[in-house]
Amino acid sequence: MINEALKFISDEVNKYLSIKLGPVTDPRLVLGNVARLQDSDQGGTTNPMANRAILTLVNIEEDRISKSPDNFRRNLDSNSVSYKNPRVYLNLYCLFSINRNTYDDALKWLALVVQFFQYRNVFTRENSPGMDDKLERLVLDLYSMNFEQVNHLWATLGGKYYPSALYKMRMVVIDDDTKEAEAGLITEVNISENQVNN
Repeated sequence: MINEALKFISDEVNKYLSIKLGPVTDPRLVLGNVARLQDSDQGGTTNPMANRAILTLVNIEEDRISKSPDNFRRNLDSNSVSYKNPRVYLNLYCLFSINRNTYDDALKWLALVVQFFQYRNVFTRENSPGMDDKLERLVLDLYSMNFEQVNHLWATLGGKYYPSALYKMRMVVIDDDTKEAEAGLITEVNISENQVNN
């Protein structure tokens, strides 16, 4: 689901950039590791991140507040209970970096990315028909970092700083359909007199 969520957000931002900057044949925003931006040659081809906006996953955390403690689900259609581990809810930290030939363009593109998420930061199947069926809801919030955190992030990425914005994407759900066990529902409880008297 991580790839599907990032791909979906990338497509949505590209649609918005095409509206604001005009249509193009190649996407303006690509999924990629911004730390590899300095690689001049990737397998004999030019760097696909050159002169583009780059969406990079920089961190993942579990959202334990959303996690259900129950390890079962009631199946209404078959009148049974399925036992399986609960879903894992993830927060993804997405870095939007702008690598443009001119600094003015980089700032313009960055402003448009921020503007897009100001315009729409909640994505559901109702407002986004192209959303993958396994994605229920995505919420993106700007994640502000202080200078020290920015320094640590870019030092970890091993590259020079590019105009960028970090967003926290919430509600990415990881759920395997494999059931550990299945059993019938308890529909009746019988208590015998012998057990009550003892």
